[in-house]
Amino acid sequence: MIAQLTGTLLESTPSSVIVDVQGVGYEVMTPLSTQEKLPPPMGKVTLHTSLVVREDAMTLYGFFTRREKRLFETIIGTVKGFGPRMALAVLSAMPLEALFQAIAQEDLKTLSRISGVGKKSAAQLVLDLKGRLEEFGGTSPMAAPGAPTSSAPPAALSSQAQDAIKALETLGYRHEDARRAVEAVLAESTGQEPPAATLIRRALAHFRG
Repeated sequence: MIAQLTGTLLESTPSSVIVDVQGVGYEVMTPLSTQEKLPPPMGKVTLHTSLVVREDAMTLYGFFTRREKRLFETIIGTVKGFGPRMALAVLSAMPLEALFQAIAQEDLKTLSRISGVGKKSAAQLVLDLKGRLEEFGGTSPMAAPGAPTSSAPPAALSSQAQDAIKALETLGYRHEDARRAVEAVLAESTGQEPPAATLIRRALAHFRG
């Protein structure tokens, strides 16, 4: 079992990273909550990892904190119908405290907005996790972010904005919806354009609204 990796971040995409550990490059799938905390390329990084073995593949998943890792493993091991991809979507959709609050309050409307999670799956998530929230530190009130939309016409986007759109498509959103959300985030931003991981997080907030 590979429980942790410490090495050099060679490259990253909105959904994965490659970490060099003494000359061996490990590809690791990651949620947005981890992507936002990564160092620049060639920086040192430590990821808490979970190896998922299937008949046709072995996939390594990595998290910035042990808390995220434990939640990921709890979801795929406890929640009926949730595999690694849906677990990553859950961890990517909102901050952990907002997720825990939604589960504690049985807020199916908010949970069913997570890509790939319908009302039935949201109810299953609540059923299987509500009694275990204390294991992850409980909940705290979180205000739901607003969701203004952009009326700007289509324009050339930077590479990081395009990466953000591709990541949202990977999470199940239509290209047109993903682009509109990213453009709305860009329209609200001041100063330097946010990195792809931040664009994705803020775009997801628009969808939740």
